[in-house]
Amino acid sequence: MSVAEIGKWAATIKISWNKLLSYKLNLLLLVIGPSVVFFFVKYSLWTAIFQLEGIEQLQGYNLPDMLKYQGWTLIVALLGQGYNSMNLAEDIRLGRISAFLVYPFGFWSFQTASFIAFECLQLFTAGITLGALFTLQIVTDLSLVALVAGLLFSILVSFFWYQTSYLIGLMAFWLEETWVLRVMFLTISQFFSGAVMPLEVYPEYLQKLLMWTPFPYLTYAPVKIFMGEYRGDIWQGAGILSFWLGVAVLLSLAVWRRGLRLYTAAGM
Repeated sequence: MSVAEIGKWAATIKISWNKLLSYKLNLLLLVIGPSVVFFFVKYSLWTAIFQLEGIEQLQGYNLPDMLKYQGWTLIVALLGQGYNSMNLAEDIRLGRISAFLVYPFGFWSFQTASFIAFECLQLFTAGITLGALFTLQIVTDLSLVALVAGLLFSILVSFFWYQTSYLIGLMAFWLEETWVLRVMFLTISQFFSGAVMPLEVYPEYLQKLLMWTPFPYLTYAPVKIFMGEYRGDIWQGAGILSFWLGVAVLLSLAVWRRGLRLYTAAGM
């Protein structure tokens, strides 16, 4: 990569970063919102399930363990699953990508640089949220090794999530709205990734089957890595997720090339 190309990336990241910080109220909500949602939804829900139903353990999880798991789930979601492709789909639908076809900085490069700026903000938000969870003893026993390993794995998750969202956004070449596809993917991934409840709750045959899909590595694996309880091979998990990331990249290239053949700059 040339010096000029690096300069384009740096400038785009800086512009996107400044844009994200330009609305102070929005930034404040991004920082405090996750903790508020966690306590009003997940904390209340799981506390009610265990206390009102008289449950002491659920597949090896008592109430503190479940709250700890759900707390780390929130951190992983902030680090890896915050990006969506809504603006990308609008750019295509409204014909704004025409400018990128003549600019010296490509559409994918611009979107990726903007994602990197967004991810930097998410790192800050996740750090604040983790501090709040640790202060309230929801998350305990922090290990530096587990934190570093979980962070690196979550960054890989974020790139997979971004590339998949990018692929979904490209469907705007054929669809007026892509939010349906985003909601479908989000719902499926939430259910099969362990975001709703730990995978131990699912039948054993389903757990084994899911391990060859990207879903368990979007939430369950990084959560367990952060907790220091992951029993699988981290490198194997990273390899499987990287494979699916490669599939998403190849599909994105194919869809982009196919979509440009049909593109008429409608909306310009």
